[in-house]
Amino acid sequence: MDTLRSGSKDADVSRGPDPLAPLVGLPGVADAVGRARNAVVAVHNHPANRRGWPPNAAEASMRAARASAALDGAPLEWVGDGTVDDVVSDPVLAGAVRVAEESGRLLGVWRISPLQALARLHVMAAADLVPSERHGDELGRPRHSTQASARLSLLADLVTGGTSVPAPVLVAVVHGELLALSPFPSANGVVARAAARLTAVTAGLDPRGLAVPEVGHLRRSAEYRDAAAGFAAGSLDGLTAWLLHCCAQWEAGAREGTSIADAGG
Repeated sequence: MDTLRSGSKDADVSRGPDPLAPLVGLPGVADAVGRARNAVVAVHNHPANRRGWPPNAAEASMRAARASAALDGAPLEWVGDGTVDDVVSDPVLAGAVRVAEESGRLLGVWRISPLQALARLHVMAAADLVPSERHGDELGRPRHSTQASARLSLLADLVTGGTSVPAPVLVAVVHGELLALSPFPSANGVVARAAARLTAVTAGLDPRGLAVPEVGHLRRSAEYRDAAAGFAAGSLDGLTAWLLHCCAQWEAGAREGTSIADAGG
């Protein structure tokens, strides 16, 4: 991955059989990973989620969509009951809700063909952001760039088994790399956060989708953007800050998930 291979001036973190393995050894990352995992496990073990978790997962997904859209400038308020038809007045929020509704159907695709899933996520996220006459040219089509294509291919390899790092690290790398690449003409933030959420489910960090780290990113939006920029720059300090930020927001997202479970009884 070019972000890891060439961005760091402090060390080459890509050598060895697993290109992401050195990330686990960055200062504080292993402990942060453990805290994130434990927090999400606690949400899964909540009595309400043991009795019947799907309604809580659905609520978590909608809160994630709202927060993700708000990070890209959409209003936080729902219109009506929160269905796609009710939020079409804001194109970013409408796209984020469509992405949330589509994500469950994309889990199998994400496991074996992440690039196909990314294209579908973009179609959902950007449908109202691209003029209808350009849908065929822009929706689901990454920008033409040899470097971007290579990095997307490497990212797909990582998602489909090319790394054995702990799930929170892989989730953070998927999220950060897609933000850094911005492979599509629009809606890259919503797509990146949705891809991170899919990775969390398929990699086993949050297999039922009960946590809402997007709320944590939104509440610490300045830190989120600074950390993402540091990841894109590729220094060891930047990579560390991003990984620690993402793990901390999984802890915050677990608290949000617990509040959903508490409210659901």
